[in-house]
Amino acid sequence: MFSNLLLHLDTSKSMGPNGIHPKVLRKLWEELTKLLLIYQESWLTREIPIDWKSANVMVIYRRCWKEDPGNYEPVSLTLVPGKPWSRSS
Repeated sequence: MFSNLLLHLDTSKSMGPNGIHPKVLRKLWEELTKLLLIYQESWLTREIPIDWKSANVMVIYRRCWKEDPGNYEPVSLTLVPGKPWSRSS
């Protein structure tokens, strides 16, 4: 299950706040599959790692004048393993 998901990660996405890029996760899929099984057990027992619950919120400039605060949007950066696995690539 996890091996298939890791092999189909969208490597064009940015890395999470932990600094791990999806390309690294894809390359290390065999080793990570074992670790993700541990995370799955944590999820099933409702004991979720605190890192999965947190995110870094950054403000990104989007358009027009930089002096106008309305031209900035918040972006939430979360850990890649904590992102939903429900969609397929």
